Formats: sequence, C-alpha cells, structure tokens
Amino acid sequence: MADNEIKEHVQQRYGQRARQVSQLTLLTPMEAACCADGTAEKGMDKSLGAYSDLYVQGDLEGIPLEAIAASAGCGNPTALAGLKLGERVLDLGSGGGIDCFLAAKQVGPTGYVVGVDMTPDMLALARKNAERLGIGNVEFVEGYIEDVPLPDGHVDVVISNCVVCLSPDKDAVASEAFRVLAPGGRLHISDIMALGPMPQEFRDNPDKWAGCVSGAEEEKDYLAHLQSAGFVDIEIQQEGGPRAKEEGMPDIVSVKVVAFKRKTG
Repeated sequence: MADNEIKEHVQQRYGQRARQVSQLTLLTPMEAACCADGTAEKGMDKSLGAYSDLYVQGDLEGIPLEAIAASAGCGNPTALAGLKLGERVLDLGSGGGIDCFLAAKQVGPTGYVVGVDMTPDMLALARKNAERLGIGNVEFVEGYIEDVPLPDGHVDVVISNCVVCLSPDKDAVASEAFRVLAPGGRLHISDIMALGPMPQEFRDNPDKWAGCVSGAEEEKDYLAHLQSAGFVDIEIQQEGGPRAKEEGMPDIVSVKVVAFKRKTG
C-alpha cells in the first residue's frame, strides 16, 4: 500500500471513532474506559487496538468522558514521563486529548502541551473537551506526525500513545520528534511492537493498519529509526503479554519507549 492510502484509511477510521464518541451518553469514567476498549454495547469500533485498564480512577478525575472514550491507546505515557512543572510537551497523535489533559495537570500553568493530530473530527472533539475543562495550557494543532508544524527545539518532552505504529514512515516520525525537542529533551511513548517479521499480506491490509497491527515493527527496526534520528540512551520495555492474533501473524506486544536528545552536540 502507498503511504497516502494508509494515512487516508487511518484518518477515516479514527474520524469515525471521534464521531461515535460525540454521540455517546456515558455515565462514569470507568464506563468510558470500558467503551474505549471496544465494549460492544457502546457501539464502538473494536478493531482500533485499544487496551483496557490503562488509567487508574484517580488519573481520570475531571477528564471529559468523551476524551476517555475516544482513546485507542496501548499505554499511559504521561505516567512514565516524569513531567515537571513548567515543561513543554508535545503529544504525537493526540486524538480526543486524554494524554494532553493529563500532561497539562502535571506541567501546571507555567508549562504547556501541544497535541498534533491529522484527523479533523478528533481535533474538534479535543478542542471541545479542552473548552469544557476551561484549560488554558493546551493547544491542538492539525498536522502529520511525519511533518510536525512546530519550530525546532520547541518542547522538552515528546509523548505518544499507540500512534507511531500507525505511521508508514517511522524514520520521518523519529526525525521530527528529535527536531522539535530542545537539547536535553526526552521521548516517552507507548506503542505496539512485533516479535517477528510482519507478513506482506498484513502490511497490505488497510484495516490491519488502522487496528495497530500492520505497522508494528520488530525491536531492531524500531531502534534503528530512533538511532538514525540522533536519539541516545534508548530503552524499550515490553508491557504485558501478547495480544490476540490471527494465524500467520507474529506476536504483538505493547511497549514503553524512552530516548533522549543530547544536551550538546
């Protein structure tokens, strides 16, 4: 599949998810969290790769229910990033805004968070959620994670939640993340990784791309993208066991990835 075809299909699927969320009537944060995991009675798309139990109840307090339900993440990058007051954060593929809102709490009013997403419906949902929260240190910007619309050295931390695996050009994603980080900045992302080569039949299936399957890469390839971009002190740790898979597919696992940009040089 061509890169633009993959992006179009992913954009359409996640736009549909945002529209579904906008029509939901949810009762509690835990109900919303179940919905994000594809609960059938909520009518959500089950194939977009969401995991359950990513956020604890306390994390979700005050977060709009639509932001929780829109999440199709595989981890909780803000819990891993050790965010500090005053830090500047970029969320690659920010969706309905859940990780941006969690990050905004941690960096406080002297810091700020920028969410970049290519899906207009997700951006509209995220901005609606931000307005509902009355939060002033979060901004949502339309753009591609392969071509981030921010200047060089603009942020201290880059986070992302099960989005890099959706990109057909991971070298560009790594290079852009490195470019927008200030010297000494860090990358903290949750993502999906394959424990073996992905057969071409899955690479050519657009639904598998949108479901966080076809774009999953092996660790050696993931490392190569980050190293080529200039990142150092890279760590990749598996979180949990393999996901359910189809015949002929390698095991797919969620991972947390940490990497740094040198302070100088």
